[in-house]
Amino acid sequence: MANDVRPVTDPTDGSGPEPVPGVTPPSAPPALVAPTDPTSEPLTSAEAAEQRYPTDKVVFGVAAALVVALLAWGLTSATTLSEVAGSVLKGIITGAGWGFVLVASGFVVFALWLAFSRYGRIPLGRDDEGPEFRTVSWVAMMFSAGMGIGLMFYGVGEPLAHFTSPPPNTVSAGTPQAIDVALATTLFHWTLHPWAIYAVVGLAIAYGAFRRGRRQLISATLTPLLGRERVEGGFGRAIDILAIFATLFGSAASLGLGALQIGGGLIAGGYMTSVGTPLLVIIIAVLTAAFVASAVSGVSKGIQWLSNTNMVLAVVLALVVFVGGPTIMILNLLPTMIGDYFSDLTEMASRTAASGGDATATWLSGWTIFYWAWWISWTPFVGMFIARISRGRTIREFVAGVILIPSTVTLVWFAIFGGAAISAQDNGTNLAERPIEGQLFGLLDTLPLGAVLGIIAMTLVAIFFVSGADAASIVMGTLSQRGTIHPSKRVVIFWGVMMGAIAALMLVVGGSDALSGIQNITIIMAAPFAVVMVAMCLALFKELRQDPLVRRGVRCETAIEQAVDFGTKEYGDEFRLSVKPHKDAGDVTSVTAPSGSDQRT
Repeated sequence: MANDVRPVTDPTDGSGPEPVPGVTPPSAPPALVAPTDPTSEPLTSAEAAEQRYPTDKVVFGVAAALVVALLAWGLTSATTLSEVAGSVLKGIITGAGWGFVLVASGFVVFALWLAFSRYGRIPLGRDDEGPEFRTVSWVAMMFSAGMGIGLMFYGVGEPLAHFTSPPPNTVSAGTPQAIDVALATTLFHWTLHPWAIYAVVGLAIAYGAFRRGRRQLISATLTPLLGRERVEGGFGRAIDILAIFATLFGSAASLGLGALQIGGGLIAGGYMTSVGTPLLVIIIAVLTAAFVASAVSGVSKGIQWLSNTNMVLAVVLALVVFVGGPTIMILNLLPTMIGDYFSDLTEMASRTAASGGDATATWLSGWTIFYWAWWISWTPFVGMFIARISRGRTIREFVAGVILIPSTVTLVWFAIFGGAAISAQDNGTNLAERPIEGQLFGLLDTLPLGAVLGIIAMTLVAIFFVSGADAASIVMGTLSQRGTIHPSKRVVIFWGVMMGAIAALMLVVGGSDALSGIQNITIIMAAPFAVVMVAMCLALFKELRQDPLVRRGVRCETAIEQAVDFGTKEYGDEFRLSVKPHKDAGDVTSVTAPSGSDQRT
């Protein structure tokens, strides 16, 4: 791996600016690149796209063998697998539920701090690079890969669930106060926290790949902490295998939700009277074939086209519900939701089983902890995908785009669909009695052309999943082939098929409560990756402190402060700063405080 990179040259070449009179210079200027990490100069987008690495037989072989073994276990003894998953899940919720709650809020603080700190101006690439994708396409691809299918599944279901059954020890169900709690809780699960989780992983990968010249691997982000030798050895491979597992199960959970909702749409539209597991498996097979075909076409073709198409359809559906639904109520909800969210944020972020007993523990496992685990399980592929499309943007622009823009869109989405659903429930349409996968279609049936809207909604669910799952297949291929941006089609197809098989297994293991089975396995697979994410944040912070742009800024500030201190000491307020070429390096300047000056600083 050491031969595929080019060394960085230090622009200061060891010589500093001309000394300021009367000031003792440091004995040796600090290096602009961390000396313990011999990284390379980042490749251009075209150069990176041309890089091809062979399949890592250890990563691919071990990951594939474990997945096949799990599938065999599920097919031969689904009951045993379900019992084991339930026991492991109980242990995680009891012993580590607090960890999910704590790290999720920690990621929010860390991401926002990076954006507003001096590190925010660091570009994710060379200093002279511009963004690779237009902002509109960038946001569309990011949103589709991030949580589009989840918004379709829970856009009506979650606000309605919290309205009719609020979190324990909060408010009474069905009251005006329940509306506030329901929408604030929904925003808590879908805005700042999940997108901050994505942002920290995407930042670590993008910075390492586009700024430091590393490969786009989860393990590579830990180089500043572990050193290059360990990262390229067995420990680094274990991390990449873990990332493949998290990606596989997180994406399979989405596929399972998508299949459940399409099944709900078929029932709501009168096409079917009931949808059993065999039909859901057929739906999964069709979706799997579609996203595999899209994945082999690459990011700039299939994924970008699907994402842009989906954004248009989603806007159309939202506008129809907004205009045809309780428009004034929805408009009133927007500022109310923001206020309730921030006023209740501390309470929601600190809610654990210790504060509410068994009822709160059960509620957390079905909602908050499941969400944090779901988002964490998605971070390898969403983080890598967002990193892949974010080259050339600054850290500040990246964080603002990844956190604030999707959070704003999510706010509007839940105000429209959640507000319309709660209004319909209050007006006598009992949506809550429907299964959660059918509640969106129940709401659409209350509007003109409800059948047509239902078809649009099912199309959106399918395309949202295809646009996200093909990104996941490409990312798993990248992890399997040592960071190749365009992995081989055979590897991509293999992981796509495995994703569909795992989704089907989740539905089988879940039995009559398929959603519960999906949630349980997702939480189990996400738990160990949360530890890796904490280490990624530490490694990123350590390396940002040594970034050439930051070191250069520190040295400039130091030189100016020294010059001002000397000038003030020698001439009082009557001096000026001047800049002149260094005598040995024409592009390096020095700052002096000449005597006899009549200008103030």
